[in-house]
Amino acid sequence: MSVESDYCVIMTTAGSQEEADRLAGALVEQRLAACVQIIGINSCYVWDGQVQKEPELLLLIKTQSERYEQIEQFITQNHSYDVPEIVQLPISRGLGGYLSWIQEHTT
Repeated sequence: MSVESDYCVIMTTAGSQEEADRLAGALVEQRLAACVQIIGINSCYVWDGQVQKEPELLLLIKTQSERYEQIEQFITQNHSYDVPEIVQLPISRGLGGYLSWIQEHTT
């Protein structure tokens, strides 16, 4: 059975596997996230007036919505980018057992 929830996925990117692993590990160890998935992507964006095309790593951070501010602060303090991507996507529904697992590991 799926239930509505107060959970979310927060996305950020990293420029190296080392940075992605460091951020993910610390988020989970500090119980800010129950799980962080790291996915290789190719990004195209404008920075300093120039179109950039770079490989990056996308971090999908599974957590409780109430943890957003703490995660934003952690990422801005520990990220190498001047302006890191930090985007929250609400989880409008999810498997009750999985959402309970997120709550257990972020409380």
